[in-house]
Amino acid sequence: MPDTVTPLNIALDHHRAGRLDHAEAGYRGIIEAHPGHVEALHYLGVLLHQRGQHDSAAGLLDRALELSPDFAACWSNRGLVAAALGDAPFAVDCHERALALDPSFANAANNLGVALQRLGREGDALDAYRRALGLQPNFIDARTNLGATLAKLGRHEEALAVYREALARDLANPSAHFGAGNALRELGHFDDAIQSLQRAVELAPGHFESRVNLGTTLGRRGRFVEAEAQYRHALTLRDDPQIHVCVGAALGARGRFHDEEAHYRHALTLDADHADAQHNLALLHLRRGEFAEGWALYEKRWQASKYAPIEVPGIVEWKGEPIAGRKLLLVGEQGHGDQLQFVRYAAVLERMGATVDALVPRNIAELVSGVRGVDRVVTDKPPHGYDFWTPMMSVPYRVASFEPRVPAEIPYLHVSAARIGEWPRRVAERAGTRRRVGIVWAGSPSFANDRFRSMPLAALDALAGVPEIAWFSLQKGAARAQLGGSALKPFDLTDHVEDFADTAALVEQLDLVITVDTSVAHLAGALGKPVWVLLPANYDWRWMLDRDDSPWYPTMRLFRQTTLGDWAPVVESVRAALIPSVPASARPNRA
Repeated sequence: MPDTVTPLNIALDHHRAGRLDHAEAGYRGIIEAHPGHVEALHYLGVLLHQRGQHDSAAGLLDRALELSPDFAACWSNRGLVAAALGDAPFAVDCHERALALDPSFANAANNLGVALQRLGREGDALDAYRRALGLQPNFIDARTNLGATLAKLGRHEEALAVYREALARDLANPSAHFGAGNALRELGHFDDAIQSLQRAVELAPGHFESRVNLGTTLGRRGRFVEAEAQYRHALTLRDDPQIHVCVGAALGARGRFHDEEAHYRHALTLDADHADAQHNLALLHLRRGEFAEGWALYEKRWQASKYAPIEVPGIVEWKGEPIAGRKLLLVGEQGHGDQLQFVRYAAVLERMGATVDALVPRNIAELVSGVRGVDRVVTDKPPHGYDFWTPMMSVPYRVASFEPRVPAEIPYLHVSAARIGEWPRRVAERAGTRRRVGIVWAGSPSFANDRFRSMPLAALDALAGVPEIAWFSLQKGAARAQLGGSALKPFDLTDHVEDFADTAALVEQLDLVITVDTSVAHLAGALGKPVWVLLPANYDWRWMLDRDDSPWYPTMRLFRQTTLGDWAPVVESVRAALIPSVPASARPNRA
């Protein structure tokens, strides 16, 4: 019988073949006969680490290192056990010791990178992974770890290049496809990202994160049915509350609002404090007009993944204390439309006895300064001078006992005579005696649902046949480039528009505004102007359920899609509604 057939080699063969019980018995038999057998102590420690018995593994590896302090592989494995026990600093020490003993030890360099990342030392981790690759260029795990670290640092172009290098060496590596898909998504290449993540799922069907990230990326492309399917498959791998929330959100993104709630409720059975589930449930309550429940849960939004908390250092956040005679800073949050909608609550705060300043962006400051209840507008956070501050959209919850209804006294925005300026002449020269209708067909592309809340201007071409209308574009941004091919041939005066006060001055000259769900809808509604809002099937919570009016804006009319992405029936309803409108001759004269 060959000399190589030793008890240690037999145990190692069992270990490599996954017969861990046999391997463990072999190692223990050797140690019982030879308590100082370094290799048996080492490999038994590795085996126990693989079984999750990290404390026992640490003891065995420490005994081996006492007997053989120059055993590089044992130091590296001791580092893995230290990391499993949550001792990342000692893990770094162990891997560095291994590399000092064996500078060619590529695996130790890779493990060092992992340990450094756990300490937040991403720059040092990059160096460790590059060292591993310098020693062993085909070390795929080190390459994918390098890509993941670059991605964590926001260096997605570099990460993508690293993942592609990994795939050039191993085209069937699921981790490389997964990383490449994530990098492509961060770079905005969603279709390519979907292909990479689909390949990752094919190669590793049981990889939970690949399923989840594929679902998220499909959602970014509006493929919500497929996204839901991926989330549901992920739930067969792990019963995760966040993914139950994702299933609910995928349903809501298709306008199936009545089907969402069960998924958020189930998430809360798994994690009673799950912020995203609470936030989405809050939006469902608000959508139904259940304001008491909705505003209370909406206070959880700062803990949800969608929001970054607002901080106003040196000032106490208002939690509902008496404010008569106190000075309060009302801080705008989220988008311009949100702030134009909720600044109305300054009047409620004034009635409660507070002096109210509003902190808002510069481009709406002039309009907000004229809102009842606003004493002064600031555009930078002041360091002192206030008793309290509050986020604007927390006010409905804080004042519910004083003002339980939606305060809808309009107009609450006003345009100064100086801003009106030349707008009457500019509009009159183009409109003559025709009805004056402003249009907005697209919002900001950075908005998560912009793909569905915006439309191409050509979708409104069916309105061109309605007689005696002078169309005016209120559109800003990149979508303005669509004006050249429009059958409506709207007048474009937006070169004269510098901020929302100019837009408001133009809106004041119009008989009607027709807009998608963007800030102009709130502007026109707050000015008391007749405004028709065209809503996608997955419309925002604030437009509520199954109604064509809005409690927020008495002059508003809502036109809703029934099929997501299909604007034709909506535009046809608008066309029909335009025909019996008040003729231009019945319009009041404008001063």
